[in-house]
Amino acid sequence: MTGETTVRTAVRIHGRSAQREAVRALLDGLRARSGHLVVTGEPGLGRTALLQWAADSFRAGPVLRLGPGEDRGAPATAGELLTTLRKAAGEAPLLVCVDDAHLWDAPARSALSHAAERLHTAGRVALLLSVAGHRAVDPEFARLPVVRLDPLAPSHADALLDEVTDGSTDPAVREHLLAEAEGNPALLLALVRRLTPAELRGLRPLPRPTADAGTLAAVAGSALTCPSADARDLLLTVAAAVRAADGPDVDTRLVLDALRHLDPVSAPTANPLPDVLAGAGDRLRFHSPLLCRAVHATAAPDRRRAAHRALADVLEADGQPLPALLHRSWSLSGPAPVARLADRLAAVAADGTTPASHGLRGTAYARAAELTADAPVRAERYTAAAEQALLAGRPDRARPLLAAARDCAAPAVVRGRAERVRGLAELRDGPVGDAHQSLLLAASLLAEDAPVEAASAALAAADAAWAAGDLSSCLATLSLGPAPVPRDAAGMLGPAAPDAATGADGLPGAVDLAGAVDGAGPGGVPVPTDPPGPRHAADPRHAADPRQVVAPRHANAPGHATAPGHATVPGHATPGYAAVPSAVLAGGRTGGATPRTDAGARGGPGGTRVCGAVPDPVRDHRVGMRALLEGRLDRAAPSLGQVVERARTDDRPETLLRAASAALLLGNVDAARRAGARALAATRQSGSEALVPQALEYLAYAELRAGRHPQARAHAEEGLRTALRAGQRNTAAHHQAVLALAASIEDEPATVARHVTAALATARRHGLAQAATLAEWAAARADLGRGRPQDAADRLGLLVLPGPGRGHFAVWRLAVPCFVEAAALAGRPEDTHEVLTDFAGWAAFGADPQAAAQLARCHALLAPPDRADDLYRRALARHDEAGGDFERARTALLYGKWLRRRRRPREARGRLGTALAGFDRCGAGVWAAQARAELRALGAAPQGGGAGTLTGLTPQQLRIARHVAEGATNREVALTLAVSTRTVDYHLRKVFAVLGVRSRLELARMVEHADRTRGDRRAGDRM
Repeated sequence: MTGETTVRTAVRIHGRSAQREAVRALLDGLRARSGHLVVTGEPGLGRTALLQWAADSFRAGPVLRLGPGEDRGAPATAGELLTTLRKAAGEAPLLVCVDDAHLWDAPARSALSHAAERLHTAGRVALLLSVAGHRAVDPEFARLPVVRLDPLAPSHADALLDEVTDGSTDPAVREHLLAEAEGNPALLLALVRRLTPAELRGLRPLPRPTADAGTLAAVAGSALTCPSADARDLLLTVAAAVRAADGPDVDTRLVLDALRHLDPVSAPTANPLPDVLAGAGDRLRFHSPLLCRAVHATAAPDRRRAAHRALADVLEADGQPLPALLHRSWSLSGPAPVARLADRLAAVAADGTTPASHGLRGTAYARAAELTADAPVRAERYTAAAEQALLAGRPDRARPLLAAARDCAAPAVVRGRAERVRGLAELRDGPVGDAHQSLLLAASLLAEDAPVEAASAALAAADAAWAAGDLSSCLATLSLGPAPVPRDAAGMLGPAAPDAATGADGLPGAVDLAGAVDGAGPGGVPVPTDPPGPRHAADPRHAADPRQVVAPRHANAPGHATAPGHATVPGHATPGYAAVPSAVLAGGRTGGATPRTDAGARGGPGGTRVCGAVPDPVRDHRVGMRALLEGRLDRAAPSLGQVVERARTDDRPETLLRAASAALLLGNVDAARRAGARALAATRQSGSEALVPQALEYLAYAELRAGRHPQARAHAEEGLRTALRAGQRNTAAHHQAVLALAASIEDEPATVARHVTAALATARRHGLAQAATLAEWAAARADLGRGRPQDAADRLGLLVLPGPGRGHFAVWRLAVPCFVEAAALAGRPEDTHEVLTDFAGWAAFGADPQAAAQLARCHALLAPPDRADDLYRRALARHDEAGGDFERARTALLYGKWLRRRRRPREARGRLGTALAGFDRCGAGVWAAQARAELRALGAAPQGGGAGTLTGLTPQQLRIARHVAEGATNREVALTLAVSTRTVDYHLRKVFAVLGVRSRLELARMVEHADRTRGDRRAGDRM
């Protein structure tokens, strides 16, 4: 131990919202019934802390903590235990906490399990157990409900680190600690304790390894106990094999063959497995990743090296050179550099003909760097490792590798590549303002030796500016053309020339991570700052000012034209966070594109990418995007149309993502959906995990734009999962915003609020102006759908009215129709004049097919009666041309309301019926409830038994409605039905929406009327 740091005790639990909600539900249920819950998770994830939190937050009665006796037995049989609990509870609810119940012996566990199933006989008792997650759950507890603790999300781990260190940790040290801890809070705290204050502040180098054997063993605790030498060898061999595997599991045959090499005399077997291992088919894995690391770290050094040597022998014989070389390198007896082995590792990692994942290649590059003495080459290899980690969707692993590269002296081109990777990682999972500056710096460092990569970095910088809502910087960055490329470079499509495509040690040239040169370009709806017209090109107010962006400067330091150890894997699209910002409903914010992997883009064997002239599709997208941002659709349409057309015969992910972006910019939603779906299929086939969230983002926005909200929701839900798995919190925030927009029409206020809160948490932390605007718009649209125009107008006014708080430049105009509707219904039409004039210019711009119909609807809302009728009809005619069920149904609903208030019931009934059908078709439940309420006011009976009847309620909703109609309070209903008051509140809101009522009195009358009608019908049937 080297530590001198005293770690403050964390005063609150970070994250764990789902787990705490499950515990709250258990405790809330004690008002009417008993219950039980099992908490499980690997060592260090906070099982004990969660039980302590439950005990501290329980105020309704006493808390009893049970533990095993000295013989690990229960204090009593099940019957006696229940008697004890009954006495302890008395008349009040009782919480029983049993920590580490897996440590009890089998009879004691059996007694505890039987008692759990009969708790109702002991009164109102909640039994909360914790069991270890590094092994299978004991059969005695297998039938009980389980809540699992997972590793902390990066934001929560970051907050925990700030809390215990007062935020004093050096940024590079912070990234290293978070990566080493892998979301395990106890390990993170142990790592902090191990470091001195000077090490935490970055004033002294960190000990290597930071998570040493002692630290890991302390966190793992008794879970490391192993009964026999054979079992220890099996665990060690599995742990060693995992280090060079593509996932958490390994081939059973590989492990057994390696064990035979370790001990040729014995006959190794995997039966029975130690309880810390799990077997599935022909694969083996540890239940706990922490325990896997601890087993490897705490093994005897000689035995550990022997295990790696045995694995290397087996893998070499099996024709798997990359993992074999890795294991061979780990079998070395000392930390001294080994140049020959390092060169072989880097060369095989760069060889695209060698099948390997991005993660495994990154591991190989990092190990090669550790074995390299030459500082510039070591920096190149660390940078290559960081690139591969980013491609694998692991920015958390990329950042510490970049910090290691930064500690080595390196030429400008290598520093530029490292800065580009850093910027791309921040663009996906960090403050986008920082990403913008990092990428501009990368462009500056790369300008002389790698002009195409410099252009790539510059376009990614434009993406960062777009995400931040900085229109001037985005336009200025896009206006920076690529640096000149020698004429011969475009023709280097055969085997790579050593001096152009490879470094001094023969490793291939750089991967285009950003995909910006091969990228899709900004994928959002550009919004002219004034009505469009040719004058924008001449007006200096609308021209890009190159002085606003740091122009690429020539690198002063000498360096190679390309860095050793950077390669593109054939058949694996190389994702980049392309310069593909987007507005809502008009494409994904970032459609990360990939470098080309066809014959026209490979420089040599293994898919080595050679710097060449900017491809025509990329230039077309860049020109088109810049023209759109300048408000010149006439110049943009031909270029973007070419991008869409080229994708018809191209199946590369980057081309398809670019086409989806261009189609959305042009308002061609059908083409965007087709290209987005093909891009998703291509990214999945290529194995590029970092690209999948962007492809799903494009597809979700395209579906929203087409009015297909359920499909958009499905794609966004998957996109959210993949983005979080890939460590892309910024992309996840955009998926949260899409989910909020989809839920805002579906009568799910709690869901809208959850997604809005999650999107805004990241958006505000990382400066994502676009995601923040989308989320706020979703919240306002939910208010509008629920009949709260005043609240909606207040929210939307902040987004669309002039002022410092106005929303993202490419999004706020899209929210204008909602604002006009809300303001008109709230009696504030005077607030709409300025923005409506601006929206008319947007509609004339022609990039949004719905805008003309929405504009006519807005005018109808504000027009006097003698003009409104014609404007509503004109809006509906425009909707028929543009398509889109939801927007057309909204116009029909407003028209129907207007007709009903003008005492034209027959016409109103037709329009309202059309609106109801449209809302039902696209799943817009909250808006459908409005249509049903209007039809009921006309005396019409909507099809489907919606508003005005009880047949549209679920059984639980019907029970709650009847109790409320009888005069019960929400709390009384909760006690009667043995549910929480939150559940009653939620279902009651749904009842109000389905029935179209706004008060408990209205609900009581409707229930009474429904019961009377049913009674009359039964009487008629008897007659």
